[in-house]
Amino acid sequence: MLTSPSSVPRLVIAAPSSGSGKTTVATGLMAAFAARGLAVSPHKVGPDYIDPGYHSLATGRVGRNLDAYLCGPELVAPLFLHGARGCDIAVVEGVMGMYDGAAGEGELASTAHVAKLLRAPVVLVVDASSQSRSVAALVHGFASWDPQVRVGGVILNKVASDRHEELLREALESAGVPVLGALRRAPQVSTPSRHLGLVPVAERRGAAVDSVGAMAAQVSAGCDLEALLGLARSAGALSGAAWDAAAVVGAAAPRPPLRPEGPRPQAPDGLVIAIAGGEAFTFSYAEHTELLTAAGAEVVTFDPLRDESLPEGAAGLVVGGGFPEVYAAELSANEPLRKSVAALAESGAPVAAECAGLLYLCRELDGQPMCGVLDATARMAERLTLGYRDAVAVSDSVLAPAGTRMRGHEFHRTVVEPGAGAAPAWGVRTPERRVEGFVQQGVHASYLHTHWASEPGVARRFVERCRTS
Repeated sequence: MLTSPSSVPRLVIAAPSSGSGKTTVATGLMAAFAARGLAVSPHKVGPDYIDPGYHSLATGRVGRNLDAYLCGPELVAPLFLHGARGCDIAVVEGVMGMYDGAAGEGELASTAHVAKLLRAPVVLVVDASSQSRSVAALVHGFASWDPQVRVGGVILNKVASDRHEELLREALESAGVPVLGALRRAPQVSTPSRHLGLVPVAERRGAAVDSVGAMAAQVSAGCDLEALLGLARSAGALSGAAWDAAAVVGAAAPRPPLRPEGPRPQAPDGLVIAIAGGEAFTFSYAEHTELLTAAGAEVVTFDPLRDESLPEGAAGLVVGGGFPEVYAAELSANEPLRKSVAALAESGAPVAAECAGLLYLCRELDGQPMCGVLDATARMAERLTLGYRDAVAVSDSVLAPAGTRMRGHEFHRTVVEPGAGAAPAWGVRTPERRVEGFVQQGVHASYLHTHWASEPGVARRFVERCRTS
């Protein structure tokens, strides 16, 4: 019998700091539970697009984000319930250190905050490589800092030997938090990184499968899966309804969510919206496609590295985030598609581009010709731009009328040097106030990643503009 999503067993995997092993443990647990025949719902705290790809590989289900800053705390539980439909257990990978949230916003969007919103027990992953008895003080501090956060167990990572594990377990007896696993140092489970973090699954699928298998084997061998499942079952029931794309966009009837293995829903009037995918454009929230579909569109994915034309009948285009800087030469070489994108934009059709999509629409990227939709050039830079942003639309666009307030996230190591002819998209509050992005005919292009579940009118407006342009 399927578990009700409101009471689905769940765990939040947290850590004292980044680099402690959250992704290894969370992904390994997901795969280990799935190997037992459980339907596992995978989730990630925060705006990260890359980890959910590994989660999806581990579970066979869409990896989903839970971001209390981008979507608001009130949507965390409904979005979780939406993703957990039909599942036996949910595993939520945290972000950064457990109590680290949006800068200057207290606990907002931290792993601890999301754990409280989900009424979920926390498993603390501790890098034990350079400590023994001190681990008890560390765990005690994290477990007692906020009485509303329930740390239900510890998994020790990077344990050097049997003797080291014995010392750690002896020390933790006084902390009152059970040890639910101990993992030895295992370089074979590491995944390659570059300038913006882990290399996405889409770029290394065969090797990624091996990595996830190694994580599952390590977690299965080193953790008490029965105890972890028991802890997950102690999570409190959640009240309220699951998020529903059709309901929030005002569609007449809900449509089934997209499944990679199943047919895509057909729009009743044949309205097609193209979404960029493939290795160069891997950043996309699943809810965006679901909202566009619920608003009446047929969403068709294409690969700018390989497809020489946009999907037949495309009335609009969405180009999300990814790594066009890594594939600049290949993207540039696909001249037929670049011309197809430019022609669609020139016709006035709606085009929404975020971060990587913005770079793709420029005249050139690192000297390589791109689509030339925008009079701007892009290049790699030394400085990383990273952080949450409060934004307000300063120009009417296919996504939102001027004055619409949204929250977003920036994460890039490129700069765009604009020419002329376009209005700005957003007014952004960082330490200083600035305008950002481009609005030009039907084009909305920006560095800002936004989550449309926070403002479902974005998807409805975009589909309406596709229908009437």
